Amino acid sequence: MDSSNKMSTLERGSSKHPNDETIISFENVDYSHPNGTAALKHVSLSVSRGELVAILGTNGAGKSTLVRHINALLKPTHGRVAVFGTDTKETTSATLSRKVGIVFQNANNQLFSDSVRSEIQFGLKNFGFSQALIDERTRWALDTFGLQQYADRPPMELSGGEKKRLCNALVLAWEPEILILDEPTVGQDSEQKEKLIEMIRTLQNQSRTVIVVTHDVEFIWPLQPRTVLMTAGKIIADGSAAEVFGSVEKMKEASVLLPQLVELFNSMRIAQYPANVFQAADQISQLAIGGT
Repeated sequence: MDSSNKMSTLERGSSKHPNDETIISFENVDYSHPNGTAALKHVSLSVSRGELVAILGTNGAGKSTLVRHINALLKPTHGRVAVFGTDTKETTSATLSRKVGIVFQNANNQLFSDSVRSEIQFGLKNFGFSQALIDERTRWALDTFGLQQYADRPPMELSGGEKKRLCNALVLAWEPEILILDEPTVGQDSEQKEKLIEMIRTLQNQSRTVIVVTHDVEFIWPLQPRTVLMTAGKIIADGSAAEVFGSVEKMKEASVLLPQLVELFNSMRIAQYPANVFQAADQISQLAIGGT
């Protein structure tokens, strides 16, 4: 299934969005932690407005380090990162935060207010929203993420999954142009995951740029995003979901599991992967009809 031609395409990135306006650019970026440990090595990546991008890899692959460069929380040791045309070395995270929203992997790093309601309202007030709009967006966030009953409770009294939902809610409330979700499904049940998938699809329809860092291949597969595969601080594959997940050797190199549907169709030696169980059922039915 892996050809050398396909690999060269995957390594340089083959998935482009129809809107060719580049709003995020990494140019040969290296980053080392203060202790000298190299976390990113020669990373080059461009993201267009409206793209949905999944970044996959094991712990320590450099995924979270990469996305923290997008809102200038980290600055490259070598190379250049530009967001909306601005070199991140020449701006601040505070300046970028209105347009670049990030939901951190650890919710405790993002919560500090005395109630769930005030947590959501903080960013809206900070960005100068009118009181009427603050009230409207707060109601939307509480209702959409099932947090209404916790509105007056301290965030630190919530469960891990509820804290994660709150972080998703408070960032989405101010409608950033770029949304970065770092492990968004941690602590979420299947119902909440489905709601998150629908939210991401809605953002896609609004031409928002969404970047998802995840280990949850079953969550990300139905969305069929452009997929970036990382290991040891390097990007080793970049292409459509079907291209990257279909590259068994690259997936093994990155130590990332295959989605169940991909494994099933690989075992059946069918190269055209279904995005969901409904498509799988249709394909299998067609094969059965063709075989009779």
